[in-house]
Amino acid sequence: MLAEFFGFRVLPFSKEIPTTDLFPYAQHQELLARLQYCVRHRAFGLITGEVGSGKTTAIRTLYDLLDRSRNPFVYIADSKLTPTAFYRDVLTQLGVAAPHHFLSREARRLFEQTILDGYRLHGLQPVIVLDEAHLLPHAMLQEVRFLLNFHLDSACPMTFLLVGQSELRDMLRLRTFEAIAQRVQVRYHLGPLSEEESVAYIRHHLRRTGVDHDIFSEQALQKIAAESRGLPRVINTLCTNCLLDACSREQRFVDEANVDRVLFELQDLQTAKGSSPW
Repeated sequence: MLAEFFGFRVLPFSKEIPTTDLFPYAQHQELLARLQYCVRHRAFGLITGEVGSGKTTAIRTLYDLLDRSRNPFVYIADSKLTPTAFYRDVLTQLGVAAPHHFLSREARRLFEQTILDGYRLHGLQPVIVLDEAHLLPHAMLQEVRFLLNFHLDSACPMTFLLVGQSELRDMLRLRTFEAIAQRVQVRYHLGPLSEEESVAYIRHHLRRTGVDHDIFSEQALQKIAAESRGLPRVINTLCTNCLLDACSREQRFVDEANVDRVLFELQDLQTAKGSSPW
């Protein structure tokens, strides 16, 4: 509907945007550089940021850049993850048949042997990502320090990334998790876009559509930039809903009134659910 009405070659603000077409703002580029450093040096990285700030998008970009014949990629996002389930998931994604029922100690031993054999025999250096790590049970977070204890703290044959919302940093400051915090080699906190970057972000994604004329008024762009708090996911939601609102009124130009209606509708919806609009 939107593509036909506005003449878009591709839809802007969708999750299907190729990583090569993402808006290359400074923080995203810095985070990507640190992620690549983690891969090159088989480091333990801690990546945090607000919900919707683009953490998972950065991980998706890293995935696309990897030579997965050398760096097999393992991605897990499970708020109820147990150590045994973690080892089973990793082994399965690495193509190793894991017993459905086995003890945590046995699971850890098979995991370590698989990682070490892959490294020694084939030069494999897996990249393992635990996303939504701020929701992990304490038992799973405590298990992280065992994951990294290869050969009494000698060079680890894998990259391990903990990714989560801002509160993950606070959790790792607790004395309970001091042993984990000490092992973190690379840290990065992904902040929001500035208002100028937010406007540039919107214009970048609109240019991808093949349309060569303005679709959003300057006032609409400024209001979206301010109301989104610089969070790419929120910008995408607001822009898409503004386009839908304009389309429903047969407007080929998004103005401030469209933005105001969308903000009101989203606020009203979320108030009815008893939660924040973002």
